[in-house]
Amino acid sequence: MKLALALIVALQVSVCFCALPEPDKELVDKYEGLKATFYKRLVSAYQKAHVAIGTLAEGTITGEKAKEIVDSVKASDRAQSAAKALAAVAEELEPVVERARLAALGVYGAYLRPYIGEYLDHGIQSIKPMLDTVLPVEGQ
Repeated sequence: MKLALALIVALQVSVCFCALPEPDKELVDKYEGLKATFYKRLVSAYQKAHVAIGTLAEGTITGEKAKEIVDSVKASDRAQSAAKALAAVAEELEPVVERARLAALGVYGAYLRPYIGEYLDHGIQSIKPMLDTVLPVEGQ
């Protein structure tokens, strides 16, 4: 009897963990917009840093040696196969990551957003002007 009761309780708990709320369409759209803007900021910052470091390294012995190392790594079969393997792993994990992201957004929307959503939105809107100055989105 105890074993049957323990089994029923264990199954009930596992079912409860699997039933996660679905995120609102508005929340998903807002998240996707913020994520896209963040990635654009990162790409813009990387491009600026790449150009700045490239101009600083030109004509120096260390810069030329670094270029040789980067070129040899790019030409290496090992590096190319490692890059392909990492790309394949990332492609395989993409659906799992997307499901986890949607589950996290659903939990946030159902349980946390009513309490902290307004404060989080206010914080994001407050930090945007500073980010526009420090890490502007390309094209703005």
